[in-house]
Amino acid sequence: MKRFLLTILAAGALLPASADEGMWLLPYLKKMNIKDMKEKGLKLSAEDIYSADHSSLKDAIVIFGGGCTGEVVSPNGLVFTNHHCGYGSIQALSSVEHDYLKYGFWAKSNAEEIPAPGLSVTFIRSISDVTPDVIGNIPSIAGQEEYERISGENIKHITKQLEEANPGKSVQVRSFFGGNQFFAFVMDVFRDVRLVGTPPTSIGKFGGETDNWMWPRHTGDFSIFRIYADKDNQPAEYSPENVPYKAETYLNVSLKGYDEGDFAMIMGFPGSTQRYATSYEIEENMKIGMPQRIFLRGARQEILKADMEASDKVRIQYASKYASSSNYWKNSIGMMRGIEKLNVKAKKEAQEAEFQKWAIENTFPEEGFQTALSDMKEAVEGRADIVSAASYLSEGLLMPVEIISIARIVNGGKDVSKEEMIKRVENFYKNYNLPTDRKVAHRMLEIVQQKSKNLPSVFADVIDSQFGGDTHAYVDYLYDNSIFTDEDKVKAYVENPTEEAAEAVKNDPAVVLANSVVGKFVELSTANRASGTKVNGAHRRYIKGLMRQYPDKAWASDANFTIRLTYGNVLPYDPADGVKYNYFTTLKGVMEKEDESNPMEFTVPERLKEIYRTKDYGRYADKNGEMPVCFLANCDITGGNSGSPVLNAKGELIGLAFDGNWEAMSGDIAFEPELQRTIAVDVRYVLMVIDKFAGAGWLLDELTIK
Repeated sequence: MKRFLLTILAAGALLPASADEGMWLLPYLKKMNIKDMKEKGLKLSAEDIYSADHSSLKDAIVIFGGGCTGEVVSPNGLVFTNHHCGYGSIQALSSVEHDYLKYGFWAKSNAEEIPAPGLSVTFIRSISDVTPDVIGNIPSIAGQEEYERISGENIKHITKQLEEANPGKSVQVRSFFGGNQFFAFVMDVFRDVRLVGTPPTSIGKFGGETDNWMWPRHTGDFSIFRIYADKDNQPAEYSPENVPYKAETYLNVSLKGYDEGDFAMIMGFPGSTQRYATSYEIEENMKIGMPQRIFLRGARQEILKADMEASDKVRIQYASKYASSSNYWKNSIGMMRGIEKLNVKAKKEAQEAEFQKWAIENTFPEEGFQTALSDMKEAVEGRADIVSAASYLSEGLLMPVEIISIARIVNGGKDVSKEEMIKRVENFYKNYNLPTDRKVAHRMLEIVQQKSKNLPSVFADVIDSQFGGDTHAYVDYLYDNSIFTDEDKVKAYVENPTEEAAEAVKNDPAVVLANSVVGKFVELSTANRASGTKVNGAHRRYIKGLMRQYPDKAWASDANFTIRLTYGNVLPYDPADGVKYNYFTTLKGVMEKEDESNPMEFTVPERLKEIYRTKDYGRYADKNGEMPVCFLANCDITGGNSGSPVLNAKGELIGLAFDGNWEAMSGDIAFEPELQRTIAVDVRYVLMVIDKFAGAGWLLDELTIK
């Protein structure tokens, strides 16, 4: 079994890539992709991009925070990423007195760079294929439960070995191709990261939710941070004694721009795709997951937006929460639209019919390929009620109703030190507005009661029995009587948790609600475990079978937030009959989009207007004297690629990827080569804003600008 599997993977690794689809693993570039990349215009070798033995472009690409990509652009640890990737840190550092979201921030020297607590930057130091060590001793007749148990034990052993061999470094072993292949990543995690510069929201988030996922785009979606290290240039917790990280590898920046058809590649950390999802899973998501997410998040966002527009304090408190929620909300709307419009489910069904015919005619029953799809169908259809109920709990209560969160933090933190708990409490209330949360709770409990068929016990035991089923009366009681509506009372309890106080907290209505909701969620998760294992097993066999069915195809693993490369060309596209989109936008479009009736999304700063009026673009203008803002490439990205560098044929930075396009929102499930585009902010616009708008030209002295 082990030898056969590796033969399949190796065979795929020798084949040229097809079309522009693929988030490719770096160790396979030389075998799989380099010939096609050269034909598309690349001027570098595979070793220039990734090498296991010496520095390469890979070493300038970092995980930024918990879900984005960044790139090192100077020998002094300067990092470019998206504005929306730094948004959480910018928000956390903002206040009504220092509103960096609204007005931006620009350090004038290293001494003014602001530490961003909780933010980290991660370098990938080595990548190794550990497939034989993970699954080599698993019997060929093992069921999925045994497969996961043995592979899990092996992963723990490999991780321990690599940690011992690489002291001070972080190790992750990740699964690829549904558990058919495994790679180990050794990483350095730097936890002293400081804010250097960010444009105001009117540039960095220009267009807001209206333009999100849309083209044409005019958003200056960038922010700048710096990595700090100890005196030995090693990762360290924040200290005033730390110094800017000395980077051996960093990206050169190009002012030459691009023309239609020019080669472009993107390296980064795509988060999650489901290209191997079956029609049954697509159906589940279309009927349960996405509609519930759209409805529940939309209802909450209406409340948040109204309160944010009414108060600067609330706007700052909820800016990051709102942006995070609405981004995935609109993504789900576009995903549903794309799946329906592009007939994705029917295409999957046709592929599955071919697979089933092949499996019956060419494989033995004991290999498991013949039953992979029927097992998937049975597991997915059998868990529908559980998935629906769990979705209502996570999207309707656990995530949006914040009094549940603080009750869980305090009541569940018995092993946390008093100092740490005080810090957690303060961090929570810094970004908490009681009237807003109360409004959200009124709406969310009402929806969950009306829509869910499997409710937590609090609905019957408290809401029905004590309040006659009136969720609004219950919510008023909850917020009128809970200790968790008052930060001072919560701190007093944490400082002196007497037996009497602990008993009161145990019976606090917010704790009762939290325990009931979490208890039901755990119950549902436990009930779903068997079907989850069955789905995993079906996936593993289905993907392995597809590889055997089409041995001459180049296969790309689904994204899983590991470093990948995608490549293609700078290209326009035609979204609909009679409609043609250009491949770039300019500052002229920013001015045309200004809308005084929508100040949260389409305000243009006066300084930017002045620059436009005087055409004071300096060396950052294009060959026609215009100021480019954003551009398109037909590269294959998804969430997690935000902040990824867009590189030209020489490996020079020409832009920062920040979005996909509306017409191809089904791309996480099915790549559409004619429609799929990456939207990037032009690095020339980034540099112009830094230099001409912000007057922070000292930062450009660090860059190598071509």
